[in-house]
Amino acid sequence: SPQLLEKLVPSDRHDARDVILEVAAGRTTGGDICQQFTREIFEMYQNFASYKNWEFDVLNYTPAEYGGLHHAAARISGQRVYRNLKYEGGTHRVQRIPETGLSSRMQRIHTGTMTVIVLPQPNEVDLNIDPKDLRIDTFRSKGAGGQSVNTTDSAVRIVHIPTGKYLHWITVECQQERSQLQNRDTAMRMLRAKMYRQITDRETEQRHSARKLQVGTRSQSERIRTYNFTQDRVNDHRIGYVARDIKVRSCFC
Repeated sequence: SPQLLEKLVPSDRHDARDVILEVAAGRTTGGDICQQFTREIFEMYQNFASYKNWEFDVLNYTPAEYGGLHHAAARISGQRVYRNLKYEGGTHRVQRIPETGLSSRMQRIHTGTMTVIVLPQPNEVDLNIDPKDLRIDTFRSKGAGGQSVNTTDSAVRIVHIPTGKYLHWITVECQQERSQLQNRDTAMRMLRAKMYRQITDRETEQRHSARKLQVGTRSQSERIRTYNFTQDRVNDHRIGYVARDIKVRSCFC
């Protein structure tokens, strides 16, 4: 029953929190296939948020050519968002025959990957960021192909220089709004989420010292799920689950 399944899902102290969700096209294989798949996955989560009556605020959106997507980030807020999305993070693989743009000899199954990152949104009391540890740059917003789409330096990039308990450089960007102040506020929310993730990852690693946390390379060998459009199925490789009606499920309708 749904109640039993709910009880079987391990609880987490962040379950009730909102999240920052990021998607990024794969670096290692697929090209345009990866970018188009990344856009579809981002829209899938947007549809799922609507289905769950959550708020879905786009923080950053970097389009690619031919309707694809390089990278995007969104803040999703609502009831128990992290509990529902915490297992979505990882490498997602697609296998499909491209619909358009290829010669007949290229009409074969293509494989691509993209990465999903789910970060619980920290509370104000969780972090204390020293402004001296931040480097803030402004630049003009870019569209697909790298061309400027704004005449003012409204886009914001924030770099956190590692100090103390923060061991890695963290860089975030936001160019979604026309206002530099709004972009800066949004970038700071993204930065806080990533810094908080560093802390919680280290805590988890200390509790489970036998297995090291690894940063994904977006390669196919690290996939958590495969969307095979030619065979109309979705495979979750972690639990061996197979689902059909892939187009319906990818819309979360």
